[in-house]
Amino acid sequence: MVVSDCLSAYSGAQGNSPTALLERYSPLVKRIAHHLLARLPSSVQLDDLIQAGVIGLLEASRNYDAGKGASFETYAGIRIRGAMIDEVRRGDWAPRSVHRNSRRVQEAMARLEKRLGRDAADHEVAAEMGVGIEEYHAIAQDSLCSRLFSIDELGGEDDNPEDYLPGSDASPADGVQRAALRRQLAEAIAALPERERLVLSLYYDEELNLKEIGLVLGVSESRVSQIHSQAALRLRARLRDWGGGDLST
Repeated sequence: MVVSDCLSAYSGAQGNSPTALLERYSPLVKRIAHHLLARLPSSVQLDDLIQAGVIGLLEASRNYDAGKGASFETYAGIRIRGAMIDEVRRGDWAPRSVHRNSRRVQEAMARLEKRLGRDAADHEVAAEMGVGIEEYHAIAQDSLCSRLFSIDELGGEDDNPEDYLPGSDASPADGVQRAALRRQLAEAIAALPERERLVLSLYYDEELNLKEIGLVLGVSESRVSQIHSQAALRLRARLRDWGGGDLST
């Protein structure tokens, strides 16, 4: 469905026409699309993300409930991002070997950190896996892209965006579990090596792109990508048994 078809298929719940809604919030859609694109394989096109985001925006306009306590922009941002992630998931581009290699990295990290009693460096993980450092970095990068890892959108694939907003009807048990997971994640992030922690903070909190982070750290964009991948895999390795599931989303 192209954007023009989307606009004709929905009407804004906030009293705005779909065209007016898109004009007002298209910068939000584009900003989220560009931010996600930096973490995705080259096969994913920006236009596809934007198109999915427009659908998410229009659905947000139709379903928004001010009584839940969140602003429309906050709610729309969640729905837009969720629609883009759903679009990427439907693509299912990654071969099984990518997921298998991701598990190999996580297992190697877990063994090393248990044996060494400290953070495992990238060259140590590569040696544990029996691969060269360049091959290890390629595996790590593919793994990061294969299943979108997002600090601010943890949860199962069936989570609804509304569950993250005040006043939702999510069960108390779900809320407790999500809060516990977020606490555990925060602790795991705090325990990361300083540079990995800084990269995650600049990327997810400050929303800098990889090139901008490289300028801050004085390293190349490719090195930032390597650090980002390493941090994500380290978090997965440390939390892979939490709740009996993988932390990738």
